[in-house]
Amino acid sequence: MEGVLSGKRLALARLISLIENEDPSTFAALSKLYKHTGTAHIVGITGPPGSGKSTIVTKLTSEYRSRGKTVGIIAVDPSSPFTGGALLGDRIRMQEHALDKDVYVRSMGTRGHLGGIARATSDTIRVIDAFGKDVIIVETVGAGQSEVEIVEVAQTVIVTDVPGSGDDIQAIKAGIMEIADIFVVNKKDLPGADIKVNAIKAMLELDTRNTGWTPPVMLTSARNGEGISELADKIEEHLRYLKECGLMEKRSLARSKDELESIMEYKLTRELLAQLQGRPEYKKAIERIAQKDEDPYSVAERLIVKFLSSYKEECE
Repeated sequence: MEGVLSGKRLALARLISLIENEDPSTFAALSKLYKHTGTAHIVGITGPPGSGKSTIVTKLTSEYRSRGKTVGIIAVDPSSPFTGGALLGDRIRMQEHALDKDVYVRSMGTRGHLGGIARATSDTIRVIDAFGKDVIIVETVGAGQSEVEIVEVAQTVIVTDVPGSGDDIQAIKAGIMEIADIFVVNKKDLPGADIKVNAIKAMLELDTRNTGWTPPVMLTSARNGEGISELADKIEEHLRYLKECGLMEKRSLARSKDELESIMEYKLTRELLAQLQGRPEYKKAIERIAQKDEDPYSVAERLIVKFLSSYKEECE
């Protein structure tokens, strides 16, 4: 914790590894680091595979560095089915920032967690925030239409797409399209870029929600760096909008509520299982379920009620 606050990259890497491994000692460190967070602008980038998310992140990082901003990058990759770790493909692509001490890149495996981000992503964002980065970019795994959890951790969400990635109706029906603050149609030199832009704009016209912010649809060619500076400007504009209209405070309250409930659920579940797994009746219950003598729903409810009753007696 002290190393993170003093800017030591090795301490940052070690703490994030402990978070990923669900080490109980991280709760104390995160608790003390909390008051040092809240200054970074958290930008989420999601979209289908092959839409150029990693290239956009790389070029966007270069743009932020040219503006004097420090950057943290969390690249969420599919987990290895054998080790549980990430492939580290995004870190390979971002080699141009490898020697920049003001850029920190971390690949993170999903470890089976759905929603496009890893379970430890929120805590990792907080640690990098306390480390002092101005902008934190979170790139999701890129698995399709289920990656909506990014909206729970990012202040500005960018959804990427490319020409020829599907029919025009796909843009309208995809649930992922509803979370975007900014749309980016990448690889604008490919045929059909204008058609894709018009399809997204048509979808936006059907959106009846009155949020006060109409997501812009931007054309980029990330490989050549075209449109990246304009994208960075639009991200800054969205941050100003959130602050001026009071949405930043509202979202902060909502996130605090969700985070508190998530931590309580996590700790209660660990405590419950720790109390039950070593008991003889727990093993017998599993055997009875396997033999179809009992169903898991009734057993789970009975064990939880019994645990809560014994906990109440201990408190009294």
